Amino acid sequence: MVAKVWTDVSGTGADIVVLHGWGLNATIWTPIQAELAALGRLTRIDLPGYGESPWPTAQPISFAKLCELTRSALPERCHLIGWSLGGLVATQIALDEPERIQSLTTVASSPYFPAQAPDWPGIEPSILSQFGKQLSKDFRRTVERFLALQSLGSPHAKQDVKIIKEWLFSKPMASVDVLDAGLDMLAQVDLRGELNRLAMPFFRIYGRLDALVPSALAEHVERLAPDSPYFIAPQCSHAPFISDPDAFMQAWQEFFNRVR
Repeated sequence: MVAKVWTDVSGTGADIVVLHGWGLNATIWTPIQAELAALGRLTRIDLPGYGESPWPTAQPISFAKLCELTRSALPERCHLIGWSLGGLVATQIALDEPERIQSLTTVASSPYFPAQAPDWPGIEPSILSQFGKQLSKDFRRTVERFLALQSLGSPHAKQDVKIIKEWLFSKPMASVDVLDAGLDMLAQVDLRGELNRLAMPFFRIYGRLDALVPSALAEHVERLAPDSPYFIAPQCSHAPFISDPDAFMQAWQEFFNRVR
């Protein structure tokens, strides 16, 4: 094994850790980085295989290994925030080592991403399959198309996509193998039956205009985790901390003030 997980630390106080989503890196948190660092000691992480955290040589790419490597980069105890795929990783870590997670926040995330008719909103499985087939042909263009889909519905969609692309290409791109494995994780990992084991405060944030993780999912997850409050950002799609950072921070800080 090689490659230490890349982290960036700023601020002081209670530990707050943020995990990004598929295809991206820690720069995605730029719009709220200063605000989070004003509340505690913020650690931004490039998930293993993304940005400046190369996947360890000769290690198979799996969800279990992704969570294990990410967990090794966390402070001893922290408030953990995960966006999209990062939310799935954060949830698994909270299940595996609850004593280390003071609170869990998932953003535009789901314990099971694929739509499952008639009672589970999510990403249409055909979309994930299509992106998987296109990765090997033109992986950069495929990632760009996925970013556009993430911003679909946002009143600032063009602006959101432009700045996200700048952040994405400011660091090394993930390999096709890592990206393909990440799509498999989004298609296959199912934590719905585990949510009732979460013992720490659990907060969920959704975007009302999200085309990937529909806000209608909020009520379905509530049945699985009835003590988890949630906030639906009214003018946001898949990245509410980019589309409306002020509303995001107001909602999260209210939660943080209750659990810190």
